[in-house]
Parts: sequence; C-alpha cells; structure tokens
Amino acid sequence: MPIQAVQDLKRLREISAVVVRHGFGQLWDRARIWDVLGRREQSDKPSPGSTAKRFRETLAELGPTFIKLGQILSARPDILPPDFIAELSLLQDSAAPMPLQTVLQLIEKGLGKPANELFASIEPQPMASASIAQVHRARLESGEDVVVKVQRPGIEEQIRSDTDLLFYLARFLEGVIEETGIYTPTGIVTEFRSAMLLELDFENEARNIEEFARNHASRPYVVIPRLHRELSCRTVITLEELKGRKLKEVLQDPAGVDRKQLARHVLDASFHQLFTDGLFHGDPHPGNVIVVEGNRIGLLDFGLVGRLTKNMQEAIVVLVLAISLRDPDTVARLLYKVGVPDERINLHQFRADIHDLLERYLGLKLSEVDSGALMATLVDLALKYKIKIPKEYAVLSKASATTEGIIRQLDPELDVKEVALPYAKKLLYDRYNPGSMSGGFLRVLLQLQGFLQDTPQQMAQILMDLEGGKFHVTVRNDELTRLNTNIKALGILLFAGMIAASLIVGAFSMAGRASEGATTTVWPIPALVGLALAAMLFGAAMTWTLISGRLKKISVRRFLK
Repeated sequence: MPIQAVQDLKRLREISAVVVRHGFGQLWDRARIWDVLGRREQSDKPSPGSTAKRFRETLAELGPTFIKLGQILSARPDILPPDFIAELSLLQDSAAPMPLQTVLQLIEKGLGKPANELFASIEPQPMASASIAQVHRARLESGEDVVVKVQRPGIEEQIRSDTDLLFYLARFLEGVIEETGIYTPTGIVTEFRSAMLLELDFENEARNIEEFARNHASRPYVVIPRLHRELSCRTVITLEELKGRKLKEVLQDPAGVDRKQLARHVLDASFHQLFTDGLFHGDPHPGNVIVVEGNRIGLLDFGLVGRLTKNMQEAIVVLVLAISLRDPDTVARLLYKVGVPDERINLHQFRADIHDLLERYLGLKLSEVDSGALMATLVDLALKYKIKIPKEYAVLSKASATTEGIIRQLDPELDVKEVALPYAKKLLYDRYNPGSMSGGFLRVLLQLQGFLQDTPQQMAQILMDLEGGKFHVTVRNDELTRLNTNIKALGILLFAGMIAASLIVGAFSMAGRASEGATTTVWPIPALVGLALAAMLFGAAMTWTLISGRLKKISVRRFLK
C-alpha cells in the first residue's frame, strides 16, 4: 500500500504538470490541488491552437487511459461542445507492439490450449496495436482466415489505478464545477470506468456481435463477421476476417463502387437498427465499416453499442415529425419528457427558445437540414435549462451525425425523408394497431386498467388521511430556502460580533485595572489574547461577508468554449 501511494502521488504530479503545460492550470488553482502535492508546477505559455486542440493534446500526452477517456467523450455531445467532439474524434490509440511470443502465451492463458493447437498459423506482424489489445491475422486448420484480438497483460490493473486517481481529482474539482448530476466530474469518471471495464470484457463484445448477426441475418447487404465462440473468452476474441476495402478508402477513391447503392445500404442498415432492432452501432465512422463485394457493408468493432426501447424509438419518430412540422410545443414537451430535469424549468421560455431555433430552418426541406448541427443545438438548449439527456440519445446523436456525413459524401441527392418514412409509419402503426402484441395500444390499455384499479384506493387513502389529520403537504421554494440561509448567516455574524465586542470591552477593562497607579498603560496577557481573538472573529466575519458568493463555480462547457 505505501508503495502504491507513492506511485499514485508521482502519477498525480505527472498529470498536474501536463495539465498546467497545456494551459488548464486554472482548474487546479481553484481546486487547491497544489496543497496536496506540496508544490506548484510552473505554468509555461500554453502550446498554440484552440482550447479543444490543447485538450486533445493533453489527453494524448497523458497516456492510454486518458486517450480512451477522450474517445468515449467524443461520442457524448451532451457533455462537450461540438469543436471538442471533433478534436477528440482525431485521437489515435496506438502502442508499441507486443512480441509474437507474448501474444501466443496470452492466447494459451485465455483459451487453455497452446496457440499452435488452435490455429494453423498466426502472422507475426500485428494488423493493429492499441493500448488495450493487439490484433493479428490468423488461419484455422479448416483454411478460414480470421482475426484474433488479444488483450494486453496488466491493462485492467492500469486502468483501475488511473481511474482511482481520476476519482481523487474529480472530488477536488467538485467544489469548483457548476454542473450537477451525471455531469459532475465524479459522475463522468464513474461512467467512464464502467464503459472501460465493459470494453475490457471481450465476452460482452462477443454477445453484441451475436445479437447483431441475428438482427441482420435477413439483410444480405449487411455483413457481420462470424464469431468463433470456441476461440473466444474474456481476453481473446476470434472473428471471421472480412475481405474488402475500408469505407474511408472508398470515400477517397470510389472506383469500382456504386456510390448510390452503397449510400442506400448504409441508410437502410441504420434505419433498421434504429426503428426495427433497437440496437445500433455506437461508432459507425468510416474506419469501422468495410465495403464488401457487391456494394455490401461490413461492420467492425462492437465495443460501443446503443440500445433503444420502444418508447425511445417512438419519441425519436415524434421528435423528427415535430421538427419537420415546426411544432415547438411538441419538441419542448418531448425533450422535457425524455430528459431528466435537474430543477423546475420555465416551459414558456423553453418553448420560445425552441421556436426561435426552428425559425432558422424555416423554408428548408427536411433533406436540406443539417441534422447533426440541429441535434447538437437542441442538446445545448436542453443543457441550458439543466435537462440531462440520457446516454443512449447522446450516443445516437453522434452516430446519426457520422452516418449522415457518410451519406452526404456518397450520394448528396439521396432523399433521407423518403427512405425513413416507411420505417416511421410502421413503427407508429405497430404502436396503435390493436392486433399488434408488440405495439403500444395493448400497453396503454394495461396502464389504463391499472390506473382505474388503483385510483379509488389512493383517493380513499387521501380522504382518510385528511379526516385523521395525517395529511401533509410539503412546499419547496428556492427563495424561502435562500432567505432561511441568509437569516442563519446573519445570526452567526451577529453572534460573532457580540462576542468580539465583549472581548474588546473586557480586554480594555483588564488593561485599565492593570494600569491603575502606573505611569504607562500595562497590557496583561489575557487582555492581549482577548483582543487577538476579537480581531480574528472580526476578520473572519468581514472575509465571509465580502467574499462569500463572489467566487462562483466554473461551468465546464462555458470554460471549454
């Protein structure tokens, strides 16, 4: 434990030095972290570039755990502004490759058999080498080409150690950060730690792959790599190798590809995931999509996925319809309903702001609207009114913006509304179709039946409480709470003032008695102590009165902007 504590303190100093070097020392100053470290790092002139770029460079310099934090935050437009999202999307997670012998030992440790008994051959040069895992091409005894992803040794312990430090720093920052709920530093670190530990469990990724394969089994234009379950475990995963070109290469050189058909396939796959499956790829950037022969699309990297309930799917359809009809009342109601309000909001002003937002898009066709920018603005507006957006919607917003960018590059003339309409109609039809067991009509009937059954009993309980004098109503008012706090503070100040005045009178009285018959004033020690205590009380009261409330907390989003 003492050794670990020394290592943590050393790492904390390294983090602090990097943070200050890139121009973010103000947060450390406000959080008084230097009091713990014992010395303050010298603040050099920060490197040139935007705040977003310096933030990305800070994470990149701090190492693997912080790079993964940046990559996870890049899918959360509800936490960071758009320019930060764009910068963090550029983070590259790379590490020095492990020797083949180490990889073979890790395979044997994970799967319980020597690698040469499980694979006919494994290429010594890795396809990719990241901080969490290393990927190699391999061949099975059957002749099938596969890819093997092997987790690096000790990576879980390193991530746990770094996130423990992040928790420590986050608790310091709580006192100077304005955001509440899940957007507090500790809330973000908690979510990040959970996401990282989930990503380290390759069994979770294997389950996602199997579910995607089942969902897309009847869609020949989507290819999901086949999982070799017998060659996979918590630290090793083996998948079929998809033969084709990365989509990012196709976007640069589309020779031999039907761009319009490919765009339609991307759009169809996205809408099926969104409206039919309720399970969507959380990071569909061009590097995670393979263009297979026949203009088919193959999906890679299933570590980050999003899940939508039927209610979420319906809310998305209604939200899109409300935006297309320029209906601010419905948009405001939906955002308030799907979000988590941190406090009571002014719905009238909220609707007015949404109306002003929709007015900017007046006269534009739905296909001409930049949905990514629109969704980012709606998220910012929700956060302005302290409405927290659930993680699933935030991840979907980023994934939708990425998919829209791909489609605009492949086929700018594709009418997204025309493709989306059948999916939306089917979803709404299922909701209100009395014969559909998956729809919402029967669910509404069940809820209505429960309401009619429970209401008489609840009303009877209320009436009995009224009759017996046990009915209580709790009223909360922010102004009354603030007034109560001010009255308490005033009482404390008056009490401190009375004690200080008494100490001063007593000190002078004692000095007067000690000086009787003396040519000069004599100050006994008790009198001096009394005056010192009075001065301390007076100074503390003045400091509290003048400074209290003036050092406001920092809003992370405003600070980063």
